[in-house]
Amino acid sequence: MLSVMTTAWIDPSVDFDQRVRLHGARWEDYTRLLAIRGKSAAVRITYLEGDVELMTPSLGHEGVASTIGRLVEAYAEERALPLNGYGSWTIEKRRHQRGLEPDRCYVLGTHRPTRPDLAIEVVLTSGGIDKLEVYRKLDVREVWFWLDRRIEVYVLEAEHYARVSRSALLPELDLDAVARLATAPDQTAAVREFRRTLRGT
Repeated sequence: MLSVMTTAWIDPSVDFDQRVRLHGARWEDYTRLLAIRGKSAAVRITYLEGDVELMTPSLGHEGVASTIGRLVEAYAEERALPLNGYGSWTIEKRRHQRGLEPDRCYVLGTHRPTRPDLAIEVVLTSGGIDKLEVYRKLDVREVWFWLDRRIEVYVLEAEHYARVSRSALLPELDLDAVARLATAPDQTAAVREFRRTLRGT
């Protein structure tokens, strides 16, 4: 039987996400929720071994995710890197009872992917499903968490994530600058400033 639990907010003065957590869900319950939701990403659904979390991202959440995505893409363009974005791609593995949709995800290269190389998560609220534990069995090479105006980077090493100081996929990317610009009120101006920095002008 499914039971419901809500989460606590980190900072009530910040625009917050709405979350509902369900316990005792089977894989079939998870896939039924995905089917009911359809292709709309208005509600993000995470599944981990019987727990389901439904999250409606706030305007602030989506703004930060969009800005980070634009900055990462600007970096790839400036450095001529073959980086391809796949938005909030639903990544799932029934065998490991895991599934989720990152805020943004990317693949390095032009091959047809089965999993993203990089997933980006914006964290405004605490108490949800441990997404790093979900990603661990989904074979995503690197996960970034934006929280408290900083970016934490985790790299998959031998089936476990290690927290590292810089991206292994994009080692020259200044993540402090990305984190600082992520909350800029004008995304286009933030991208322009970032490009000027990258060009040294």
